[in-house]
Amino acid sequence: MMNIQLTVPSMMERAEKLFKKKQVISRSTKGVDRLTYEEVSKRTRQLSSMLVELGVKRGDRVGTFAWNHHRHLEAYFGIPGIGAVLHTINIRLDPQQIIYVINHAKDKVLLIDECFLPLFEKIHHELTHVEAYIIMSDEPVLSSTSLQPVYHYEQLIEKGNDCYPFIQDLDEQEPAGICYTSATTGKPKGVVYSHRGIYLHCMALGLTDGVGLSEADVAMPVVPMFHVNAWGLPFAAVWFGTTLVMPGPFFTPAILAELIQNEQITIAAGVPTIWLGLLQELENNAYETSSLRALICGGSAAPQSIIQRFEEKFNIPFVHAYGMTETSPLVILSRLKSYQTHQSSDEKFSLKAKQGFIVPGVEMRVIGQQGEVKWNGIEMGELLLKGPWIASEYYEDERTNEAFKDGWLHTGDVVTVDEEGFVKIVDRTKDLIKSGGEWISSVDLENALMAHEAIFEASVIAVPHEKWQERPVACVVVKKEYKNQITKEEIIQFLEPQFAKWWLPDDIIFMEEIPKTTVGKFLKRTLREQVLQHYELKG
Repeated sequence: MMNIQLTVPSMMERAEKLFKKKQVISRSTKGVDRLTYEEVSKRTRQLSSMLVELGVKRGDRVGTFAWNHHRHLEAYFGIPGIGAVLHTINIRLDPQQIIYVINHAKDKVLLIDECFLPLFEKIHHELTHVEAYIIMSDEPVLSSTSLQPVYHYEQLIEKGNDCYPFIQDLDEQEPAGICYTSATTGKPKGVVYSHRGIYLHCMALGLTDGVGLSEADVAMPVVPMFHVNAWGLPFAAVWFGTTLVMPGPFFTPAILAELIQNEQITIAAGVPTIWLGLLQELENNAYETSSLRALICGGSAAPQSIIQRFEEKFNIPFVHAYGMTETSPLVILSRLKSYQTHQSSDEKFSLKAKQGFIVPGVEMRVIGQQGEVKWNGIEMGELLLKGPWIASEYYEDERTNEAFKDGWLHTGDVVTVDEEGFVKIVDRTKDLIKSGGEWISSVDLENALMAHEAIFEASVIAVPHEKWQERPVACVVVKKEYKNQITKEEIIQFLEPQFAKWWLPDDIIFMEEIPKTTVGKFLKRTLREQVLQHYELKG
């Protein structure tokens, strides 16, 4: 067989040849921009040529600090197109973490949305390798800034060559991108993505039994482009000629609902908190959503009650997915097998609430205290993964030795696997609650709590206990219309028929908001501190 290198630039080359008329629809603070793939490809080549003019060389890292919009998409291809490395920086990290990841990656140039200028004016003197700033703006002229040297994105690429040739001698194993974990504990960890890994991961996104992305779709990645490359959707959509809708900055559930209705979105991807907000918007206001064939949900487990409401009330198919920064991220997807579609409603939704089964191309093991666990849906163990789009190490980080052993990624996620191969996330190894020598799954309790009609969000944590070692405590946010109308006792009574008595939370704490990570997951470390402080104050 021919030894053809699998590279990111070839994806854009295909789009500009075959899908010139297809559109990238990009929302901004000023409205909606509509560009064809022909226009996007020319702008991408202009960006590539000007990055070379600025001194960016093969292997150099170029950072992006931006929302989901067409300029960010152009950077997705313009940076790897010259053999440089795309570093998508999480805009929700705290300033010290931002400084750390930029310095650790050794970013040479930064592309920044204009709204973030004040942040970089405060921290730029601590950035050790940055030589230039390119500001992505909807305004024709930049506001004055202390950053130097600074360039206006549109004015810069206007000088570029729209026929600039992408690099042709790339090795598919060369780095195309780098992304850092969201730092729930310690400093963020860098994961480098090869051209080959991104290419093969995009193929998996196109599988019918996977996400099934195709030219006929209108895709809206709500998941941020700094979060594992928006789950690879921008790369795959360009390659396949999919119409792309970029939701832009500061979106709301109402804005997402309007985009779904007005642009006839067929597939959208985001974390559970995004879909929880959208669900409330759909329940309160009327929108046309019949174009949707799938809401892809990942990042953390979505409660069965949310899945059921989307599907039964709004006829919107809801697809659970699982992955990590380290896995590019797609590795597990929840699709019913053909013979499972005839099961009862309860059985089908119980399966849909699981993360699903492993996608082709990836292997998994589940290891418990006694070795490989049985596929019986009961025995728990840590999920281990390997595959061509799974990282083999962290970028220049000694924590590699903790997570990567014997050719496997040790995910830190505790799971069960049923007889059909459906994986269910039980908890993180650090979040399981050990009470009297027995394990309690905080995820199962959270999902049950969020099935209550009055509860908007719920997170369950362990608190120390003199007799039982640890006991569960539930923190809940009540929906506005139920404020002061529900008691702790009522919530416990709601849980009693579903769990053994020793699983029931010792306490229910009502909160205005549950702290979250930068990508919308519950931040249990902070929550534990708040709960312990709560009990100290109570005396």
